[in-house]
Amino acid sequence: MLKFLAIVVASVLVPAAFMPSLAQAQASPLTVVNAWVRKPPGVDTAAVYFILKNAGATAITITGVSSPIAEHVMVHESSTVDGQARMRMKDTVTVAPGKSVAFSPGGLHVMLSGLKQAIPVGTKVPVSLQLEGGGQVSVTAVVRSLGSN
Repeated sequence: MLKFLAIVVASVLVPAAFMPSLAQAQASPLTVVNAWVRKPPGVDTAAVYFILKNAGATAITITGVSSPIAEHVMVHESSTVDGQARMRMKDTVTVAPGKSVAFSPGGLHVMLSGLKQAIPVGTKVPVSLQLEGGGQVSVTAVVRSLGSN
């Protein structure tokens, strides 16, 4: 009987040691609102836009992005310098506590390159934001017509 109890206790305690801590299991205070995609016809790239809101007490840093529908996924920032439009990759984006960061046309956006499938208007596109420290936030963005803002 004692051997049986030892096996039962071990089977309960050992898996608990491999489970994420309560802090890791809690939802991120980072929320994503109004996620949408603009895809120009005839190209294999698309831009994803949304607003990040940090309801937490500490800054949250995005360290990477991914999507199963694209070969390459990066955060880019568009700007105009001396009358010329430029786009540069950003390695990280930090959202201060209690603040929001907008990913919008003409500014920050997620660039999907090498699309693996057609994404007509109305399609839902999955994107994952990797967070500093190991977490992630899943985003579902809906494809809108080219003229949308």
